[in-house]
Amino acid sequence: MRRPLVGLCVVAVAAFATISALSARGDDPAIGIHKIKHVVVIMQENRSFDSYFGTFPGADGIPMRKGHPVVCNPSIRTGHCQLPYHDRRDVNGGGPHEAAAFVADVDGGRMDGFVGEAERAKKSCTDFTNPFCSESRNPDVMGYHDAREIPNYWAYARNFVLQDHMFEPNASWSLPAHMFMVSEWSANCSVLMDPLSCEDSLNQRPAQTVPVRNRTTQSWPAMHYDWTDLTYLLHNAGVSWRYYLDQGAQPDCDNGAMSCTLAQQKAGVPSIWNPLPAFDTVHLDNQTGNVVPISNLYADAQSGALPAVSWVVPNDRDSEHPPARVSHGQSYVTNIVNTIMRGPDWSSTAIFLTWDDWGGFYDHVAPPRVDVNGYGLRVPGIVISPYARAGYIDHQALSFDAYAKFIEDDFLDGERLDPTTDGRPDPRPDVREDMPILGDLLNDFNFDQAPRPPIVLPTHPRTDLSG
Repeated sequence: MRRPLVGLCVVAVAAFATISALSARGDDPAIGIHKIKHVVVIMQENRSFDSYFGTFPGADGIPMRKGHPVVCNPSIRTGHCQLPYHDRRDVNGGGPHEAAAFVADVDGGRMDGFVGEAERAKKSCTDFTNPFCSESRNPDVMGYHDAREIPNYWAYARNFVLQDHMFEPNASWSLPAHMFMVSEWSANCSVLMDPLSCEDSLNQRPAQTVPVRNRTTQSWPAMHYDWTDLTYLLHNAGVSWRYYLDQGAQPDCDNGAMSCTLAQQKAGVPSIWNPLPAFDTVHLDNQTGNVVPISNLYADAQSGALPAVSWVVPNDRDSEHPPARVSHGQSYVTNIVNTIMRGPDWSSTAIFLTWDDWGGFYDHVAPPRVDVNGYGLRVPGIVISPYARAGYIDHQALSFDAYAKFIEDDFLDGERLDPTTDGRPDPRPDVREDMPILGDLLNDFNFDQAPRPPIVLPTHPRTDLSG
């Protein structure tokens, strides 16, 4: 009876020795989700799923019969029905994309308001040298691109994971979408450093000004967000994070308008696409220095110094937000992905690529309603990782909430942004990560496979984009 025990001891010692040897070599003995040591969320701008992947094989794309679309949107200008069509133009116009436009576009689930909304928007345009106003004379919201215009995005989808039911977390524009990305909520707060003063804000505008009353608030930014964000949990757990900002002009207007003189965005200055410096948690934890220019991303990736969690946000030129060029955005994203793939952290990284809202472009799937804030319309979602399934299409219902859930499961032992447990009560309506409808990003990975090698793509691929 003793010999099996001796054998077990030998096996145990051998296993321990193997793990020790792996650790000594720098190899990672972690299992499952914990093989991912670096999560990078790349957030682009203003594209619906159908506008980029509506004809992707196997995806829930534009309804077709014998290769021809069988859906259309009525024009209030002509009275005719506009079909989805292949669009080769590098510069698009899109349409309105705030809360009222969402309601009109969805039209009770009929998904037929996109053209009419874009036509109404042109009435506010006076400068027709502006690319959006020029496009809005003949709305292009029913246009779609494919592998001929966005070959790299389609290559990532073919080689890794395409998510065809990724919904914007809120039924509105960019600012609340970026709020959900980092905090799982969008709100306006009336009292500095008082989370209980915050109220739901679906169509949120830039945060209000706080009067300087004492030394505590003298260095506070004009914007303030006082509910709990994800960096609060990360900091408390000693998990590293960075927010890489592509400095330059903002990709959108401060007030959600379709065209304006764009403001500048800088790493230390709160703005629509840079909200974290306005969170009181980031200030109180002395973490404002974690918001850095995008040049730091390239240096960190090349040197093997990527943080555990990072968000990457574009400027107007790189954003794909109309009237930014599709080609510029694709090259910008490809350069980021290539840099990470060539760096020493690739073998333990998951890249989540998505677009913040639908930008007024057509999509045929009516979004599910989970609470007063959303979901919003479908946007493209792609998972790029050495452990991502190859050529897999994920049909689960997802939103940016799934990114937070993955981060929390990987680095925080499943702790949630839950006001009943996280130590900072706030009146958010629910815990989005635990919504029954929300899929699990673990389905997009195979942690039993050997890490896949990089797939480095040309930064400036050949396309048939025109204009």
